[in-house]
Amino acid sequence: MKELKFLTALWKTNLASAMEYRVAFISQSIGMILNDGVYFLVWIIFFNRFKDIRGWQLSDMFLVFGVSAGAFGLTGMLFGNAFNLGEIIVNGRLDYYLSLPRPTLLHVLASRAVPSGFGDFMYGFVSFFASGQFSADGLGRFILALILAMSVFVSFLVIVQSLAFWLGTGGAVTDIAINAMVTFALYPITLFNNSSKLILFIVIPAAFMGAVPAGFVRGFSWSSLGLMLLAAAGFLTLALSLFHLGLHRYESGSAIQVEV
Repeated sequence: MKELKFLTALWKTNLASAMEYRVAFISQSIGMILNDGVYFLVWIIFFNRFKDIRGWQLSDMFLVFGVSAGAFGLTGMLFGNAFNLGEIIVNGRLDYYLSLPRPTLLHVLASRAVPSGFGDFMYGFVSFFASGQFSADGLGRFILALILAMSVFVSFLVIVQSLAFWLGTGGAVTDIAINAMVTFALYPITLFNNSSKLILFIVIPAAFMGAVPAGFVRGFSWSSLGLMLLAAAGFLTLALSLFHLGLHRYESGSAIQVEV
């Protein structure tokens, strides 16, 4: 409860900071909604010509985009520093968080909000409503899917950027990781062969940011729910372990070595 209150306080502060420049905040949010909508037009045009892709229809793609965009936006809203953790590590900016009596990783991630994330988050719900799958229980499954997809996404970003403790670089690796997750999450899983699916479930867990949660929203399944919970718990555990393992290296003077 103590950490939840701490997180709530951080999120309120981030929101107040974002709303200080309301015109910029609103314009960024609207711009991101329009950007996501224009990107999705490609699929609308495609499905106007072809009715399905190996069983996937336009309504399924609305769900995929809804979950993916919503999870991406929710990450930016609640854990904005997940996108630049590697740079924080490399530039020695962890010192500030290490000096405070709060969980370091949690504090770092939640200390920043990305204003455009609100637009992605809102677009996620627009896409969900447009899918034709709206219902009370469907909305509940969608919200749960967003939370679990966000957990996997944030954990994956932490895992990739924790390598900065050893590699001494963060920006380029982060961009590749984000692009890989978002790109592969937005395609029907049936397009990939078994080897590719294995990569999308384990190495680059884009399936847990798109296809799997979208299938769960479309229809409740204990196997899908269990798979998402297992993925969220597994990647979160790995992220925490790798970050704290690297943190020992940072404490031993890695920040000074990087700056030299």
